Amino acid sequence: MDSDGLHIPEVSPFESERLFDQPPAWRRLITRVLRHRGMMIGLAILGIIVLAAILAPVISPHDPYAQELSRRLTPPIWHENGGWTYILGTDKLGQDYLSRLLFGARVSLVIGVVSIMISGTIGVALGVLAGYLGGRVDAVINYFLTVRLSMPVILVALASASVLGGSVKVVILLLGFLLWDRFLIVSRAVTRQLREAEFIAAARSLGASPLFIMLREILPNLLGPLMVVATLEIAHAILLEATLSFLGLGVQPPMPSWGLMVAEGKAYMFFQPWIILIPGVMLVLLVLAINLVGDGLRDVTALDGRN
Repeated sequence: MDSDGLHIPEVSPFESERLFDQPPAWRRLITRVLRHRGMMIGLAILGIIVLAAILAPVISPHDPYAQELSRRLTPPIWHENGGWTYILGTDKLGQDYLSRLLFGARVSLVIGVVSIMISGTIGVALGVLAGYLGGRVDAVINYFLTVRLSMPVILVALASASVLGGSVKVVILLLGFLLWDRFLIVSRAVTRQLREAEFIAAARSLGASPLFIMLREILPNLLGPLMVVATLEIAHAILLEATLSFLGLGVQPPMPSWGLMVAEGKAYMFFQPWIILIPGVMLVLLVLAINLVGDGLRDVTALDGRN
């Protein structure tokens, strides 16, 4: 009891020591990541694929574009007729499959990351504007969102690619302008919650402009949820690129792409099954790893918010 008659709870030395000895937030976050088994598995698989894609020019045993018809459809090393010269065999044109697989990983990752950077920029900008300004701006942006959600992504991408022609640039732009809806929904919802917060009211009272508040106060608080959305959308973009390439409207030969490699191997799936299985399995592993990382980020950030 103090001199003013107010009751001040006493804190034992042990409890006060626990309060002041709490590890910093970044250390707690790293601890949660290390304890999340699914996320660690996803990070390990994704790290191996990304490292292999970056080092592809160094570790590739052959030129991925070099054709040697005398070596066409050479079986992989585990086959009785395989050898160390072509570890994963060759395709119908005699191109080394391991080299094309490594360079194909670069194509898939670049398309996935760059297209999501474009779609994320569009979706976050529209979402923050709609959530903070509200009113007619919110109504107009919601109308565009409704129009976008009414269009099947794969059908629009197929129709557009058939008109514009298949290439890496076309695929990146198509996916970038078609996958912004989830970014908009998440950023709009979080912005609507944040605009009534005390620190936003304090910024307004100090004369901060709406643009300053959206860029300096709201946008940094969106990074956690948007990282989760971005990882899941990268996996979505990679699958869409593989689908377009499989149908002949995405990456064009001779550029290696896992979807294109699956399409080229479908004619040999009963006689040389490794031609379709190897890129198919790698595509599954890449998408699975990205999804595991995204789920882990969601769990870790949710725990961080509760604590």
